[in-house]
Amino acid sequence: MATGVDPADISMVTTTVASAADARRLAQAVMQARLAACVQVQAITSHYHWQGALQEASEWRLDCKTMPRATAALLALLQALHPYALPQLVVQTLQATPAYVRWVDCEVAAGV
Repeated sequence: MATGVDPADISMVTTTVASAADARRLAQAVMQARLAACVQVQAITSHYHWQGALQEASEWRLDCKTMPRATAALLALLQALHPYALPQLVVQTLQATPAYVRWVDCEVAAGV
């Protein structure tokens, strides 16, 4: 952060899915519910153990920028719509400039 700028907190919820279609479906659902200000989608390669074997898979990562007050509702929506039996749902606290935090706050539904 630049000197003299006091950063404030936002949350980022991250999940992964196997297809671009699933990524788009989840991103659109999140945005329609106004549970995030933006969802960034990136193609990635994941390496992990699953059911006793080492796996490598192409996946799509969704990074949902939101306010802490909306995190529980966002997690519930993603859990309900997610195609995986055990979805990755990771929450991180990020520091951002006050102007960006204000924008995120304005875009996330009031009352969430």
